Amino acid sequence: MSGPIILVTGGAGFIGSNIVARLAADPGLEVAVCDSLGEAHTGKWRNLAKHPIADLISPQAMWPWLEKRRDEVDIVIHMGAVSSTLESNVDAVLAANFGLSRDLFLWCAHHKVRLIYASSAATYGDGSRGFDDASDLGSLAALRPLNPYGWSKALFDAFAVRQASRGQAPPQWAGLKFFNVYGPSEEHKGDMRSVASQIWPAVAAGQPVKLFRSANPDYPDGGQMRDFVYVEDGVDVVAWLVDNPQVNGVFNMGSGKARSFKDLAEAVFKAAGRDPRLEYVDMPRALEDRYQYFTQARLERLRAAGYGREMTSLEAGVDDYVRRFLSQPDPYR
Repeated sequence: MSGPIILVTGGAGFIGSNIVARLAADPGLEVAVCDSLGEAHTGKWRNLAKHPIADLISPQAMWPWLEKRRDEVDIVIHMGAVSSTLESNVDAVLAANFGLSRDLFLWCAHHKVRLIYASSAATYGDGSRGFDDASDLGSLAALRPLNPYGWSKALFDAFAVRQASRGQAPPQWAGLKFFNVYGPSEEHKGDMRSVASQIWPAVAAGQPVKLFRSANPDYPDGGQMRDFVYVEDGVDVVAWLVDNPQVNGVFNMGSGKARSFKDLAEAVFKAAGRDPRLEYVDMPRALEDRYQYFTQARLERLRAAGYGREMTSLEAGVDDYVRRFLSQPDPYR
């Protein structure tokens, strides 16, 4: 390898592979990926197949690789995680999302390597305390996540802030609280992929799309609200952080505007050139006590840090996703 290395953990996953696609297009960057590709039929390997990565490391080989390359690695972009909000093995979630992240943070601090990592809007729980990405320990401690995934991300955010307050952080450390991300290269995620991806086969076939009925009188059926953010916007913010090493802290990564699932479904139908056909089904009982009815990222801190680009509207993002990816024989970026 000829120059400084950017290591992307989880780099074959959804958000990670989109980051890799952007960075690897720069001939001046050496981009290495740490991930497990699994079985060929999942298609996860295809998330990387079009991009000139410099190295591919299995998760089991990451620490020896980092020690061997420690003088060459400039930035770690840590996207690897157990990302299912329904995962019931709390030990596995904490080991991957807190333990590994903590150890990477400490390694980066010791070796003076910059760290950009994925947090999550799941840290906000039911949203009753708002979606303010204040990074002081008091604000972080007040959050009440609804599942082990959200808790694991909240634990690490607090750890990072505490270490930084002690002067024991990497030369740059920045966490992004991703909201509801959609876009290309998420097919391997199965039931955890975005609603836009999940409903596409029905839309393409001219069939009705099923959305959840609301169990909250404040929201109509299909009127549950989310901050849907196009993955390209997340990639832009990561690339901006790479170019701005002075920016530190935990920031929301959303569109800044809540939209309904009905809006999303109608945008997919419109992009496909079809009239919307919607049906409503009961929400599974397992979701009722941990369901978020409203999320909306506050972006003031990200803007104050210097990020000025406008986020993609739901309609524009869905149209691009459908036309350039979902509707194509090769839907991979």
